[in-house]
Amino acid sequence: MTFDFDATVVGAGAVGLACGRALSKRGLTVLVLEKEDFIGQGVSSRNSEVIHAGLYYPTGSLKAQVCVEGRRLLYDFLESHKVDYWKCGKLVVATDEAEIPRIEAILEQGRINGVEGLEELTGEQARALEPQLNAVSAILSPESGVFDSHGYMLALQGEIEAMGGSVVTSAPFEGAEPLAGGGFSIRVGGEGATTVTSRLLVTAAGLSAQAVAGAIDGYPAGDIPQGHFGKGVYFRLSGPAPFNRLIYPPPIPGALGTHYRKDLGGQGVFGPDLVYVEAEDYSVDPAKAAEFADYIRRFWPGVRAEALSADYAGIRPKLHGAGQAQPDFQLNGQEAHGIEGLMALFGIESPGLTSSMAIGEAVATKLVGDTRA
Repeated sequence: MTFDFDATVVGAGAVGLACGRALSKRGLTVLVLEKEDFIGQGVSSRNSEVIHAGLYYPTGSLKAQVCVEGRRLLYDFLESHKVDYWKCGKLVVATDEAEIPRIEAILEQGRINGVEGLEELTGEQARALEPQLNAVSAILSPESGVFDSHGYMLALQGEIEAMGGSVVTSAPFEGAEPLAGGGFSIRVGGEGATTVTSRLLVTAAGLSAQAVAGAIDGYPAGDIPQGHFGKGVYFRLSGPAPFNRLIYPPPIPGALGTHYRKDLGGQGVFGPDLVYVEAEDYSVDPAKAAEFADYIRRFWPGVRAEALSADYAGIRPKLHGAGQAQPDFQLNGQEAHGIEGLMALFGIESPGLTSSMAIGEAVATKLVGDTRA
């Protein structure tokens, strides 16, 4: 059978575009569908733009593997495509003696995961790097950084299109039907509503991952993991940025916790926190500034609540609820759902942005092998 496309990817965020690029590099004609008017308008547009080194993730987990590999690929890609980034480094700080064992465990896990250049610092050594910091001990991660995520996604889109693929916005995925003999018939909505055929299908739909899987005929409903919305808000600092490096306290249950970054524009930003919500809600309550200041004061005693202004919110597509253990990424192929030629991605939250290129390579390899051009 002749198909309109070799592969179709649902979702034009960082992970979907990285999947499209990886498949294009293997010589496939690729279609990327995006329901919004522009690429990267979902999870990929509402995050910290942090490049994670790979410290936290359990030994042997997919997160550990794709974060470390993805970070290396990402820096090379940003450099070669002239996308702005800053390898500023990161300090994971213990603000009292009780937190020292927690950051020592992070140091050990990072070394197990193959993260380069990690150092354990005394409080005095940490303050020599960042004089306004409160810390009794710290871990220095020189491979961590920040970058222009939208510039990155535009570069991915450019590569897909340069290799003959298409990235189509305002084109919601409405469903797919596996065809006899292989491949898929895919219904596309929007003003140019149409049906296309594709030999392979990848779903990288972020917050809509469960709904997209449910719209594929024959996808076992019991094998679609339950999704949860983990909302986090950010506050921006007026005045000089207090630190050059990323500053992270020990993680909180279910997330890395409210941290600090100096963005590429030179401003200090704090966030995100974590609150579970039932629906997409991107409002930020300015009254939370006092709560943020109380938390931040642990590692930056000089913070003033009145210097914090409500900035933006993001929602993470979590596979766990409050009080539940945080699971691994899910890249589910035929062995998981029984449908040939389909890769369904679930729970791609942090460090998904850092991991995106490695996730794309993993998806493409599972579908067609490692036959990169």
